[in-house]
Amino acid sequence: MGFKRGDAVLIRRPSDIAPSEITPREVYLNRRQWMAGAAGLALAGALPFRLEAAPLTAAKSAFSTDEKPTSREDVTSYNNFYEFGTGKDDPAARAKSLKTSPWTVKVDGLVGKPAEFGIEDLIKSSALEERIYRMRCVEGWSMVIPWVGFPMADLVKRVEPLGSAKYVAFETAYRPEEMPGVQSVFPVLDWPYVEGLRLDEAMHPLTILAVGLYGETLPNQNGAPIRLVVPWKYGFKGIKSITRISFVEKQPETSWNKQAPDEYGFYANVNPNVDHPRWSQATERRIGEGGLFVKRRPTLPFNGYADQVASLYAGMDLRKFY
Repeated sequence: MGFKRGDAVLIRRPSDIAPSEITPREVYLNRRQWMAGAAGLALAGALPFRLEAAPLTAAKSAFSTDEKPTSREDVTSYNNFYEFGTGKDDPAARAKSLKTSPWTVKVDGLVGKPAEFGIEDLIKSSALEERIYRMRCVEGWSMVIPWVGFPMADLVKRVEPLGSAKYVAFETAYRPEEMPGVQSVFPVLDWPYVEGLRLDEAMHPLTILAVGLYGETLPNQNGAPIRLVVPWKYGFKGIKSITRISFVEKQPETSWNKQAPDEYGFYANVNPNVDHPRWSQATERRIGEGGLFVKRRPTLPFNGYADQVASLYAGMDLRKFY
């Protein structure tokens, strides 16, 4: 499940490390690939089959908020990722089993140039930015996260959507042998996890495909190796561990809308005036700000991004299209 739709330097501060001590990213990746090959000969079964944390070079982004980011510890230990369990600490404890390298993302459907992108090639060929975004969960908690990624629009342009493409559908990896949360006899959701956006939402400058946070590649529990980030929507729109992106004419099904259509709409825009059937959305608890009794924050329309995105929904009844 996704994390329930500015100008800043990287949050990592390696000021105490001499430049001569920092391994260049290219050297790191080459060494890692050599080690993976050697593992079959000398260290079979000893090395993890996942994309290890590697530094990412990212430009500063004018889209970032100036709010203080949530601590890395909280961001990487308090997660919704039901493929690894329903507890907030389950993903951090269990997601190490997910093999994120090699990894490909298939892009198909109503496009002129369907393709399969290897994750490392996609990272290397993209102009990465750090985007510090407010993120709001439908359950009533929020974070400020320093993502590293690239505009979804860049990928859209590469595959050249046809005029008939109106929506973008996303699909998460489905690997029961690596994802203990999907093995239940009584599954929480209908796997694999799927999500969707309107094409204009996907093309909006705020929408990114994230491949890292805090200046490094994404941890598994946060959606490695690539996930969607749409900061004006509730976090469940932020589908993780993407393996397929399809351009379609009709509104695609989405996992939580299929599971509970009265609780989770397709659009999932943050709206403090529309309550979830089981709780209010008027306020939120910022993770890391004191204990359970800390004063809650008022929830902002579109999570504070109304100036940038409200025009996408002009004339729509946002209580009906929730």
